[in-house]
Amino acid sequence: MSLPNPRVTFLLVFLAVIFLLGAAFYLEYVKGLEPCPLCITQRVMLLGVGLVSLIAFLHNPATIGRRIYGLLISLWAMGGLYFSGRQLWLQSLPEDQVPACGPGISYMLDAFPIAEVVRTLLTGDGNCAEVTWTWLGLSIPGWAAVGFAGLIAFGAWQAFRKH
Repeated sequence: MSLPNPRVTFLLVFLAVIFLLGAAFYLEYVKGLEPCPLCITQRVMLLGVGLVSLIAFLHNPATIGRRIYGLLISLWAMGGLYFSGRQLWLQSLPEDQVPACGPGISYMLDAFPIAEVVRTLLTGDGNCAEVTWTWLGLSIPGWAAVGFAGLIAFGAWQAFRKH
């Protein structure tokens, strides 16, 4: 059995990212779950994976390009895994150790210096410790961590596979 075409697999990853971002927007706009700062950062990491996958699909690179794109996907996914892990850590803290909740990102962008907004996006706040949704025992960042781990593996596979 031959391996799937690299170009097709990049397209499948791009489509999976579109689906996942669509699910995130569904939870936000239909179910009313307000994304915390770390959720937004994870969306940015996922968007990075999606953009690299789309560019790789359109470019249809040879071996060196496929390896570069695979490594870039893994790097974006590692960032996402880090931020989902940070959010899981915040969710595991005892209530008395959870950082204070901050204002929404929209308000922060209007009222706070950009450095403070970026710091909050990278470290989270008390809003990130709240578990608002679970499925099969995992919260949203738990599922995000599973997805990012899979994307890291995919990127490494694309980078080092024989064709």
